[in-house]
Amino acid sequence: MKETNHKEMTEEELIDQTFQELLNDYLATKHRKRVEIVTKAFNFANQAHKGIKRRSGEPYIMHPLAVAKIVCNEIGLGSTSICSALLHDVVEDTDYTVEDIENLFGPKIAQIVDGLTKISGGIFGDKVSAQAENFKKLLLTMSSDIRVILIKIADRLHNMRTLGSLLPAKQLKIAGETLYIYAPLANRLGLHKIKTELENLSFKYEHPEEYEEIKSKLQATATERDEVFRKFTDPIRVQLDRMGLKYRIMARIKSIYSIWNKMQTKHVPFDEIFDLLAVRIIFEPQNPEEELNDCFDIYVSVSKIYKPHPDRLRDWVSHPKANGYQALHVTLMGPGGQWIEVQIRSERMNDVAEQGFAAHWKYKEGGGEDEGELDKWLRTIKEILDDPQPDAIDFLDTIKLNLFASEIFVFTPKGEIKTMPQNATALDFAFFLHTDIGNHCIGAKVNHKLVPLSHKLQSGDQIEVLTSKSQRVQPQWLIFATTAKARAKISTMLKKEQRIAQKKGEVILNEFLLREDIRPESINYDKLLSLHHIRTKEELLADIGNKIIEPGDVDKNVLKGKQSSNWKKYLTFSFGNKDAKNNTKEVHTREEDPSKEKINPKKVLKITEDAIQKNYIIATCCSPIPGDDVLGYMDENEKVIIHKRQCPVAVKLKSNYGNRIIATKWDTHKSSLSFLVNLFISGIDNVGLLNDITQVISRQLNVNIRKLNVETNDGIFEGKMQLYVHDVSDVKRLINKLLKIPNVKTVIRG
Repeated sequence: MKETNHKEMTEEELIDQTFQELLNDYLATKHRKRVEIVTKAFNFANQAHKGIKRRSGEPYIMHPLAVAKIVCNEIGLGSTSICSALLHDVVEDTDYTVEDIENLFGPKIAQIVDGLTKISGGIFGDKVSAQAENFKKLLLTMSSDIRVILIKIADRLHNMRTLGSLLPAKQLKIAGETLYIYAPLANRLGLHKIKTELENLSFKYEHPEEYEEIKSKLQATATERDEVFRKFTDPIRVQLDRMGLKYRIMARIKSIYSIWNKMQTKHVPFDEIFDLLAVRIIFEPQNPEEELNDCFDIYVSVSKIYKPHPDRLRDWVSHPKANGYQALHVTLMGPGGQWIEVQIRSERMNDVAEQGFAAHWKYKEGGGEDEGELDKWLRTIKEILDDPQPDAIDFLDTIKLNLFASEIFVFTPKGEIKTMPQNATALDFAFFLHTDIGNHCIGAKVNHKLVPLSHKLQSGDQIEVLTSKSQRVQPQWLIFATTAKARAKISTMLKKEQRIAQKKGEVILNEFLLREDIRPESINYDKLLSLHHIRTKEELLADIGNKIIEPGDVDKNVLKGKQSSNWKKYLTFSFGNKDAKNNTKEVHTREEDPSKEKINPKKVLKITEDAIQKNYIIATCCSPIPGDDVLGYMDENEKVIIHKRQCPVAVKLKSNYGNRIIATKWDTHKSSLSFLVNLFISGIDNVGLLNDITQVISRQLNVNIRKLNVETNDGIFEGKMQLYVHDVSDVKRLINKLLKIPNVKTVIRG
């Protein structure tokens, strides 16, 4: 008994100590010191969660405390947000309601807590994703108070930091969801540091081996990088001292996830990532009004020391990014013949880069300043949310569309500058100006030349949108549009037109049925759906309304049960064939097979050779092979589909159907099964090279070639091969052997 009390005492001390640290952090900020309400929120949450433990074994209250610390220290928010962070799980996990929170802490904190509380209860159909619906609810509240999403990101960051204590399937679900939606959101809100940590942690759980490999390579090359940094920055320091500036110079190392991403997209090994190091110059302007000029003065000074790259000056100072980011980026040729990016920013700009929009409030005076780009983005979110009942998963994709997009700057005919996401089209610009302009858009003039709606805009383009009153929204516009706003508006208009067509179709069909004395019953609708090979009644009515289907004699005969001369096709005969009976029985017993493996989602599923052939489906979208990091997705028919973890389809499934994700692991050893892989090979062409390549593959490694295409151009050859292998180690051995052939420069798995 004494031991238990002692343990409880230790936990209480830990909780009190952590809360004291939070208070000290809060008191060190520039916010109003509302200690009383923060203490009240902590005491209330502590009491509500008393006796409850997290999966890691620590008291539950440690999680809200950790989230509150992130909100305070890493995002820089004040007492309202700290209280909301402390209370964010109370309504979801205890008997207290939002009304209780409102009575004790006021409407603002209650509204934020409500926005952070998941929708519970069985209100979802089988096809609907609860995750996407909860995210939609979160954004609904966010559009009226941005702090909701900032606290949610802090909550997600702490969950990612403590992900190790969860079950493997849960880890994959949370990591996938983080990479798909929360990291882009953090980026969009200017929380660059948090975005990077979320990406790295997700990557660590999804691809643990690659994570450790890149981490150890970064550590091994650290001394060399430090030396490059020192040699590069010494002359810059001398120059900045002469200018009399108060400054600091920091090395910025590319994140592990960014390195891996670049290796995947550019198909290059770690040794060929040349932008691992960037240099950051952060200065204190002598006069805040001269901040912009100081950036360019520093640029001119460093350009005298090192030659700048002519095409790689990025002026985010005069035109801040949509997430508020400001800095001047210049790429300089370093003393070792290596291009190094230098980011020049003031202390204020650095704060905004680290803490995003939360830092804007810190620098706002009198609260009158317009939030600019953030307001525009929130307005877009509101417009998408106003769309009548968009499908939750489409909605998630729509929101995500321009979260991660880089920006371009374009001009209206009158010379007004507008910020658009990269890859935006003329059609996107039309909807960006106004929904009516978008709906009636027929084309555009870009730099005074006529272009189609699908034309991709470039930075600096001047665009005039051409409209016509008779123009209507077309279904193919969904292919042309790339921005969330345009796609949402087009979908809404198409749905509206579909509803009009359905109403017309209903009138036409009812008149037809009345004329033929046929009752409008569901059995008759089913007959028509079957006749026209259409899935839903709504589609049928729309097709009738759009005159694609015109009810006539064939429909009448089917509805009245007349078989006409084609009666045979409506009947099926069973001739009692013994083999047929046996076949039927066999199919039935296989479906009901009691020996079929029961899958426990809480355990890691081992993929054996036998199971691949019987129980599981290998996804064709990413074609995983033994040794790849994989996961399982259980579909509606309880079939497990195996995907690579980084497969775009799998990423979507993790974010939308996390409860169907199963942690999987290969257990095939050297199986007799062969899997197809693509290898891309390139190098310098010479006589006999193709023979050398096939000798290595077929003779030395005994690998079967399915397909081999090689093209040569000006002394350079490029080839694509399809080979049968057993696992990833076969692929690695193959790549290493091929790279030893003289003149073969790159070999990459596709």
